[in-house]
Formats: sequence, structure tokens, C-alpha cells
Amino acid sequence: MDQNLLSLVLASSWAFLIAIFAVPSIIRVAHLKNILDKPNGRTVHAELTPRLGGGAMFAGFMSALTIFADLNNGVQQLLAGCIMLFFIGLKDDLINISALKKFAVQILATGIVIFMADIRITSFQGILGVGELEIGTSYAFTFIVVIGITNAINLIDGLDGLAGTLVIIAATTFGVYFYLYGGADYGNYAAVAFCLVGGILGFLRYNFRKATIFMGDTGSLLCGFILSVLAIQFIEMRMVPAAPSVALGILFVPLFDTFRVFLIRILKGTSPFVPDKNHIHHRLLSIGLTQTATVITLATINLAVILVVVLLGEWGNLNMLLALLAFSVLLSVFLGIYKSRGDQSVSEA
Repeated sequence: MDQNLLSLVLASSWAFLIAIFAVPSIIRVAHLKNILDKPNGRTVHAELTPRLGGGAMFAGFMSALTIFADLNNGVQQLLAGCIMLFFIGLKDDLINISALKKFAVQILATGIVIFMADIRITSFQGILGVGELEIGTSYAFTFIVVIGITNAINLIDGLDGLAGTLVIIAATTFGVYFYLYGGADYGNYAAVAFCLVGGILGFLRYNFRKATIFMGDTGSLLCGFILSVLAIQFIEMRMVPAAPSVALGILFVPLFDTFRVFLIRILKGTSPFVPDKNHIHHRLLSIGLTQTATVITLATINLAVILVVVLLGEWGNLNMLLALLAFSVLLSVFLGIYKSRGDQSVSEA
């Protein structure tokens, strides 16, 4: 085993051990202090459950990364942004704060990585004939990407083990690419990815059906923010054919779910930020799948899309984007058909 791979294994294992040992203490304190998530009309769980699991993930990720990883090339600024999002997520999990305050902190964290570390998308790599981006366009588009991915992970966190599983799939894929092709400029992002994987694995031990703890905003904001930076650096590495399309494929399920739900809400004339039960996991549950089957189904879909975009990268960005769009339409039609059948069955009953 080469030294770099050994370091990644040690880092991921450290993050895993810290997280898996921290979760029981967090659960105990949450029950003692009555810091519990109450079921409501949109949630699937029926019991009071702690939602501070992101604290264990944060402890594992941060400690492993600072011990085993090179903090250059923007990783230091990434950690600064993570700390900000951790505390705003923790505050929301404890006392519930307004979406505006959370968004403001996301803007600050995003500004740190964009302006202080210069982590940004600088080119569309030929998509629709667009190459290098003007500096203002680059900053604006990167801001949208970071905020979009961060909140996509936050929105997909609706079932036991779902968000954690999808983040592990995405982070592992990015991590392998950074390990193989990162070199001196991006190689340390493999450690970022695998430290995140280790922390989530330790948390998932207690989050899979039936969950005794949720990751909460503390965890989902943290995971989304880290994945957004991994995606940007993956695209900027430019060692993979059709990298922007491959990045979309790696994050397919959470991004598809976010775009689909927002579009449905807008077409209904409501705010895209008003919560509802139109998420993809809600639709699969309404078909009759169990929570575990739903998680496995969505994980399988995401893995299948990743396999396709990795193997067919030579198609080029435009063809890959069209293929992803076509699959998204087909999946949306399938979900719509079963929703209509479910609504018809309810009305007949």
C-alpha cells in the first residue's frame, strides 16, 4: 500500500471512530435535555428523535482532516466555511432559526472559499460553445453552484440513512478521482472526501432504519457545502472528459430532486421554498416502498447514473447533458404517473 493511500485509510478510519463513539453521547444528552425532533405532517418518523448527529460527523471530519491532510490549496478556507455552517446548523437544530439567517451564513461561507481561496468554476468547457468565463460570471455562477448543492443535500435529508448514503456515494467517487488524478494541485481533496466518508459512516451506524438520531441541519449543510467544493475542484481539475456533466451525474439524485420539487412548486404558483411532500422519496413511499427499499432504490439510481457518465464521458458535455435531461424527464413522468394513480385510489376510497 503506497503512503498516500495509507494516509487516506488512516484519515477515514479516524473520522469513522470519532463519529461512531461520539453519537451515543450526543443521543444521551439530547434525550436528557429534551433536544428532540418532533414529528409533523411532512416527516416520516413517528417518535421524538435527536437531530444533532451532524456534531459527530463534524468532529470526525475536522479532527481527521487537520491531523492527516494537507490544508493548502483552499482546504483551510473550506474548513473555515465548515465551522461557520456547523454553528448555524447547530443553532437551528437547537432552537429553529429563520431561513434568511441560515442563507446569510451560507453566503458568508461561500464568500470565504470563492474570494479567499479562489475556488470557482472558470470555464464551461465548451458547453453550448462557452469556454472561459468572465470573472464576474465565474463568481456568480460558482455562488449559485455552492448554494444549490448545499441546499440540495439539505432537502434530500428526509428518510433514515438517505442523505448519508447519497453523500457517501458522491464523496467516494470524487475522492477516487482526486486520488488518481489530483496530483500536487488537487490531491489533498481526496483526504477531504474520505474524511467526510468516514465521519458519515460512523453516523450511519445509528441513522439507518430505524434511526436513533438524525444529522439535522448541522450535518446536511456541512455535507452539502463540502460536496459543492469537491464538485467545483473536480471540474477545475480538468483531467476527466466532460467533467461538468460527470459532476452532475455524481450528484444526480439530490440535484434532480431539488430541481423537480422547485419546478412543481413554481408551476403551482407557490414559493419554491415552501415545504411539501413532493420529494422523490415521498413519491416512492407512496408507491408502497419501505424506507429501506426507498433508500436502496435511490442509491442504486445514483450509482447507475455515475457508472453511465463515467463510462460514456467521451460523448462530450452536450450529449451527456442531453442524456441526463432525458433520463430526468422519464423519471419525472414515472413519478407523476404513480402520483396520479395514488391520488385516484385515495379519491375512490
